[in-house]
Amino acid sequence: MKMFILLFGSMLLSLSFAEKYTDRYDDFDIKELTSNKRLLSSYLKCVLDQGRCTPEGKELKLHIKDAIQTGCEKCTTTQKTKSRIVVAHIREHEKTFWEELKKKYDPDSKYKEIYEAFLNADD
Repeated sequence: MKMFILLFGSMLLSLSFAEKYTDRYDDFDIKELTSNKRLLSSYLKCVLDQGRCTPEGKELKLHIKDAIQTGCEKCTTTQKTKSRIVVAHIREHEKTFWEELKKKYDPDSKYKEIYEAFLNADD
């Protein structure tokens, strides 16, 4: 019985660590992304199903809805920081894309309070 509890506890612990998005692209250069309108536009078109996707774009597209709905709960610390920077840039400089993103991923503003709280947080 003790062995079962130990194995079950270990399994739960490993699952909690596995509940993060991959950190494979955490070193992605967001300064280049935010300073290159063509590059940014290409990523935005990818997640909006309006264009082709790079491997990084595919990974983003795979998790964007979940991240919006959970306030980036499964994001690494780096992903949280970079997400806030990129979204702030999109809101300020690419307002049309921002509206399209909201329309696609939260058409009824059901998750607005969650993602706004995330975007305004400091952690």
